Amino acid sequence: MKTAIIGTGNLGLSIAKGILNNNGATSMYLTKRDTTAIAEFEKYDKVTVTNDNRIAVENSDILIFAVQPIHFAAILESIKDLLTDKHVIISTITGFSIEKIEAVIGKDNFIIRSMPNTAISVGKSMTCICSNEKGKKRVELAKAIFNRMGHSMEIPEGQMQAATVICASGVAFWMRLIRATTQGAIQLGFDAKEAQELAMHTCNGAASLLIESGNHPEEEIDRVTTPMGCTITGLNEMEHQGLSSSLIRGIISSYDKITEFKNK
Repeated sequence: MKTAIIGTGNLGLSIAKGILNNNGATSMYLTKRDTTAIAEFEKYDKVTVTNDNRIAVENSDILIFAVQPIHFAAILESIKDLLTDKHVIISTITGFSIEKIEAVIGKDNFIIRSMPNTAISVGKSMTCICSNEKGKKRVELAKAIFNRMGHSMEIPEGQMQAATVICASGVAFWMRLIRATTQGAIQLGFDAKEAQELAMHTCNGAASLLIESGNHPEEEIDRVTTPMGCTITGLNEMEHQGLSSSLIRGIISSYDKITEFKNK
């Protein structure tokens, strides 16, 4: 596929790495106003680095937008005359609705909103996808792209704000839990490097158990808890200190904040 990433910042770079690492593009254009930070990608034969969005659009079929929300409408306006029926527009911009995109470029385009997370750079993103009416014909194509870099799920657009909190902000939430586990391991006598290795691979294993088995988390918890044992003692103390309620309250607070941004 001929792919362009318009706005190659942190997320755009993660997407580019994910696609390139999985041979997901026959050609790729990366755009940024200052291309210095992405010049290293010119080492790839299939990659062109440019600050000209129009050149990228003219030479690509899949257009992945990863720009700041305040710039998105103007960028769409600047390239809309180049759009043809070959183009699939994939937005990763938080809070920028399909209705707003259609207001700039029209409804007669394949428009898809996606919410990947930064784990896309290592092929482990959880990406949520929705589309306009015409875009429904290209949802499977979008899922195929993102499934090469993790897992994707089609959801109603009304759930995209919540998906942003669970999947994008969620990476930070899980990082904080891994950090806390690391700190606990250090207190128990492991050095910092060993502690982090123990924490992150245990976290990875726990998630993999659920993915592979399809079990509810409590089923897997039951497998490692014994009456009056150390695991249930630790779990109960965490709950007494508000582990679950703090996580839920944090998720709701993030959602309230993102909704506040949307309503402004």
